[in-house]
Amino acid sequence: MSDATDLNVEDAPEGQEIIQTLPLDAWHRARGGRMVPFAGYEMPVQYEGIMAEHLWTRESAGLFDVSHMGQVVFTGENGLGPVITALEKVLPGDIAGLGDRKNRYSLLLSEEGGILDDLMVTKRTLDGAEELYMVVNGATKYDDIAYLLDVIPDDATLNLLDDQALLALQGPKAVDALARIVPGVEALVFMTAADFAWNDVPLWISRSGYTGEDGYEISIPAEHVAAFADLLCEQAEVKPIGLGARDSLRLEAGLPLYGHDLDPETTPVMADLGFALAKKRREAADFLGAERILAERENGPAVKRVGLTVAGRQPVREGASVVAGDGSVIGRVTSGGFAPSMGAPIAMAYVPAELAAPGTAVKLLQRGKTHDATVTAMPFVPHRYVRSGAK
Repeated sequence: MSDATDLNVEDAPEGQEIIQTLPLDAWHRARGGRMVPFAGYEMPVQYEGIMAEHLWTRESAGLFDVSHMGQVVFTGENGLGPVITALEKVLPGDIAGLGDRKNRYSLLLSEEGGILDDLMVTKRTLDGAEELYMVVNGATKYDDIAYLLDVIPDDATLNLLDDQALLALQGPKAVDALARIVPGVEALVFMTAADFAWNDVPLWISRSGYTGEDGYEISIPAEHVAAFADLLCEQAEVKPIGLGARDSLRLEAGLPLYGHDLDPETTPVMADLGFALAKKRREAADFLGAERILAERENGPAVKRVGLTVAGRQPVREGASVVAGDGSVIGRVTSGGFAPSMGAPIAMAYVPAELAAPGTAVKLLQRGKTHDATVTAMPFVPHRYVRSGAK
């Protein structure tokens, strides 16, 4: 891994953030990746163009470098039980009931029930030791770790796997390409994971991702990631894909992005992420913000995240206002752009609950211009996860 990953942001001059580099930084540049700052890292926004990369991923398989994400492992001297009990205070999912090598999407909650991050948790046993593997967002990972260290028991350990890279191979042909290199991955189904090996290099692979497509996330030692990425891109189905297409793909899939569609002022119910509130945990009501969150679930939130289709061809971007007939601001757009698979602009926004039903007409205000929009059920493009049996 690049030496830059060892830098602490506290070492930066006042008011200036240190921009770190990914293990594949030189690889991206050699392949024509246009690099931009994102989540504290230099990352490729595109290679040949966002539209082409987006459509390639929908039709074939796209390779994304998501090594900026935080890969964290929890262990406990007295087993995982005390660790899970502590984590369930800040996560509203049923972590205790999670099966071995099963993934679960969850939310890191504040005292008030606001969302500090969204993340993935996996219970796994490696080399006879039981542990929890967690993937958190890159922009929040150091804050998350500090928060979680205050939560877990003194006899528990939290390790940031900063010597591991993380790749996401997404698209309907991802299984064909990856199975040639790592036989056995085709047996995984959505939200399951397992350990594999490639040329004696250990891999941790889950059948998951954030594009709405079938695909995999692959954790690999950073020193081997360039060779592995080269081999993946030698497969006819695979091309490298940048941040731009990753954003348009997740938007079409109706998936929220932390720091844009989710933040500490937003609760799971407001964000339309009620599925992350496990029944067992709702009944126990023993997680942070439970009283507020469960009251919103029962009575409805004041505002709710919705999907919008926008009339015309002009995209409406994050920061635009949702306005009432008298021009007053009643909501905000949190993500927006042109949807290549649909040939039309779409967006996500928070609107008053009474306007959240699909089919409701709303108006959006961007740079002094008003746009007509319609509340639409999400996802905009159907998910294509493999939930039972491989293709």
